Amino acid sequence: MTIKAVIFDVDGTLADTEDAHRIAFNKAFAENKLDWNWDVALYGKLLKVTGGKERIKYFVDSFLPGFTKPADYEGFVKNLHAVKTAHYTAMLRDGLIPLRKGIKQLISDMHQAGITLAIATTTTPENVSALLEVGLGKNWADYFSANGCGDIVPNKKPAPDIYHWVLRELKLDPSECIALEDSNNGLRSALAAGIKTYITINPYTCKQDFTGAAAVFDDLGDLANFYKTLGLKFIQ
Repeated sequence: MTIKAVIFDVDGTLADTEDAHRIAFNKAFAENKLDWNWDVALYGKLLKVTGGKERIKYFVDSFLPGFTKPADYEGFVKNLHAVKTAHYTAMLRDGLIPLRKGIKQLISDMHQAGITLAIATTTTPENVSALLEVGLGKNWADYFSANGCGDIVPNKKPAPDIYHWVLRELKLDPSECIALEDSNNGLRSALAAGIKTYITINPYTCKQDFTGAAAVFDDLGDLANFYKTLGLKFIQ
């Protein structure tokens, strides 16, 4: 298999971010005088929906039947999400959310080998920038030829839109790329775009269905084994 590009998901894949997102949501709720609290069990259920604003709406519709929506409900949700993002990026800047095991070396190895790197995520550009600036340095964007994130496509994962967008930016065929994901939604998104997909699980996704994945790893601490699985000759 000749790999020309690796396309990375962000949350849960590049870093164990999900619990930080949960904490940031709760801070935003408290700041807006809402008595909402997302514990670990509930957040695990909410993660079936990708996108922070979409997750808030799903929570209201599915778990708060008696909630009276404000007149400007879209504005209400957008503001809540903006406050949450501010709390989350502050945690990132404070170095509280490091990259997952092996990720920094993987990005360096691939970059040095001339393999194109790209990002395909539903998280905001601000979140991506804050995470990778801490993890890779201020010139983190130099590693990536396409940065697909946020609301640049109409439909979020598990729809394949973000992967189609990245493929157009890279001008590559799906067969020339692999995707690295951590969730069932991400897997379905990448597979629907025709991209061979590898999974690194995390505590929130470890029990999900990964049928169709090329391989499933606990983490990328053993990069030599990962490269062997991909059929790549170089070893870290």
